[in-house]
Amino acid sequence: MDQLKQIHAQTITIGLARFTYITSKLLAFSAMSNIDYAHTILNQTNTPTVFDYNSLILGYSKTSKQEMGILLYTQMRNNHIEPNARTFPVLIKTCDCISSLLQVHEHVVKLGNVCDVYVTSSLIYMYSNLKAVELAIQVFEESLYKNVVCCTSLITGCFNNGLVDVACKVFDEMPERNDVSYSAMISGLVRNELFNKAFDLFLHLKHSSLVKPNRPLLLTILTACGKIGALEIGKNIHHQLTEESFTCDLEIDTALLDFYAKCGEIEKAEDIFIKMPYKDVATWSSMVMGLATNGRNESAIELFEEMTHKGYVPNEITFISVLVACNHKSLVTKAWCLLGKMFKVFGIQPGIEHYGCMVDVLARSGQLKGAEILINLMPMEPDEAIWGSFLHGCLTHGEICLGERVGKRLIELDPNHSGRYVGLANMYADIGRWENVIRLRNMMVERKVDNTPSWSFIEVDGVVHKFFVHDQFHPRANDLREILQILNKLSMNR
Repeated sequence: MDQLKQIHAQTITIGLARFTYITSKLLAFSAMSNIDYAHTILNQTNTPTVFDYNSLILGYSKTSKQEMGILLYTQMRNNHIEPNARTFPVLIKTCDCISSLLQVHEHVVKLGNVCDVYVTSSLIYMYSNLKAVELAIQVFEESLYKNVVCCTSLITGCFNNGLVDVACKVFDEMPERNDVSYSAMISGLVRNELFNKAFDLFLHLKHSSLVKPNRPLLLTILTACGKIGALEIGKNIHHQLTEESFTCDLEIDTALLDFYAKCGEIEKAEDIFIKMPYKDVATWSSMVMGLATNGRNESAIELFEEMTHKGYVPNEITFISVLVACNHKSLVTKAWCLLGKMFKVFGIQPGIEHYGCMVDVLARSGQLKGAEILINLMPMEPDEAIWGSFLHGCLTHGEICLGERVGKRLIELDPNHSGRYVGLANMYADIGRWENVIRLRNMMVERKVDNTPSWSFIEVDGVVHKFFVHDQFHPRANDLREILQILNKLSMNR
């Protein structure tokens, strides 16, 4: 930026600043790194062009001063400068509320730019981003050119707003698809936890010669495999990544070690980590978390110390990883030390996840009074995970009265939150007080408290099966119940 300022000063000194094509280039470059300086250049330009305004509006779209986009557009129109094909796509990105987007949309229609594919795509994206997906659908349906770009924008928007069926319908009706549209579809299915559909679509794509899976898509599928422990499918993805020469890529290698760690293959994860030529904070954080979640607590803490010793600066995620490693009764002091170090040494303000880890450490070690004090002193409201850790600690260490008192108080404070009832009911179930479990379940029904059933996954022969609590819809539900009955009889006869 200093060099750019020197060049700008020299153009003024030797009289070149009067040439618009020179100042326009300076403005465009500075808008990407110093928006205020770019605005100064615009104010000093005698005859700014639409290119100048577009550059500055785009620059503001990447800052916290997005509202300046509308003001600049108004200024441009007042100066009798007509917008071009690039103006509205960048202007739409600066709309941070529905009212401003509707205002811009009105100008799009008024000036006849509604047929522009990139304008349409930008409107669909932004309406969806502002949670007005019904308006995004309306823009799409009124569009004359429903090409891959517009369809992909709507698919992403629908998935982000939970409209899975609409997204699938748009995808099925697409006249043509590319790697980006497949990537949007599969990543949307993964985000909405429809893993089997995502895997089926990926396999269909893999066996098709029309579209080749791209790098983001392979990363998405690999991440999904890690989430549900689909080891065999993930190994196939690893093989494909190697064939496509995507390994020795920082992001890919980090995703691979994270996948293997989540699937319990910690030695394989370590092997990838050791062989990586380059590592960043995300890589170290993933490896620390992998060791921690696979019971290698001391190794995880040692790796964290090695990371900081080598000059890597830990971030919020790194501290979550290393605090998870402290969930052993002998590491409580270490956890307190790390929590203090976050702010004092690295200037990171602990968030709810960090406090949650600390509560879990204290609850596991039996320091329930300390955990309760920490919950009450937290600068934010504790979430369901924190209370779940606390109640589990009460059960583990026989503090049933304390757990019951806290559980009942939580229901009083938030009677419409299903997690409050479930946490206490689980504690009652673990100690065999089934009458209390039934009472809480009945209370939930009477108060019409919605409870999303718990679920789990298992991979068998490369096929992922999803099970819900009281699941009646799995194709082999009857076979599974028969096997469980046999196992129960065998255990009772021992």
